[in-house]
Amino acid sequence: MLRFMPVGDSMTIGSAGEHTWRYRMWQHLRETYGGPFALVGPRETLYDKATDTPTSYEYADPGFPRAHLAGWGEGWLHMAPLIGEAVRAHRADILLVSLGLIDLGFYTNAEQTADNARSFVAQARAANPRMRLVLLPVIPNVRAESDTAFAAQVARFNELLAKTAADLDERRSPLLLASPPESYDIHRDTYDGTHPNARGEHKIAAAFADAMHQAWDLGEPYAAV
Repeated sequence: MLRFMPVGDSMTIGSAGEHTWRYRMWQHLRETYGGPFALVGPRETLYDKATDTPTSYEYADPGFPRAHLAGWGEGWLHMAPLIGEAVRAHRADILLVSLGLIDLGFYTNAEQTADNARSFVAQARAANPRMRLVLLPVIPNVRAESDTAFAAQVARFNELLAKTAADLDERRSPLLLASPPESYDIHRDTYDGTHPNARGEHKIAAAFADAMHQAWDLGEPYAAV
């Protein structure tokens, strides 16, 4: 049994009424991965905008393994202290990680965020020395169009994330940097300039799926969006 844990912020947890890219990934793996697998993690809910709490189970299609480690407003800063216990408790084999936008927007600069990413990797490996990790670069959101300082921090962090992946990659615990989602357009692939709509969900899932197929021959290329 291969256990995948999606880790992320609001783009990963999703909100009430959505499918989420986690669902799109599950569909893809179910169709293309030749062995047993599961989505695992300590959380299952969506974010409920009406109550401002992560308490909703109103998935567009609830019939899938909903487990994850994602939170609205959470980033590397918040997940690094949690990941070790989550990996141990749920015996995760592969982490699919999409973090950083919230850090850069509210909590830490690019260098500090990269340090937290390194701490995250160390904690995950302490829990499972053979952990495989796929890291998604930060997708600039609508704020980056008007806030040049923020856009520069996003670009700088993505450079540092690439260096982190290169520096920390190990044969027994590979660290893979996914390519940014192909042709991602925040005006067409999100509903508010940040959070993915159905098109965006497919493209984020495709970025993870294609990286794993190309690097590890896991599954198949993602079907065209």
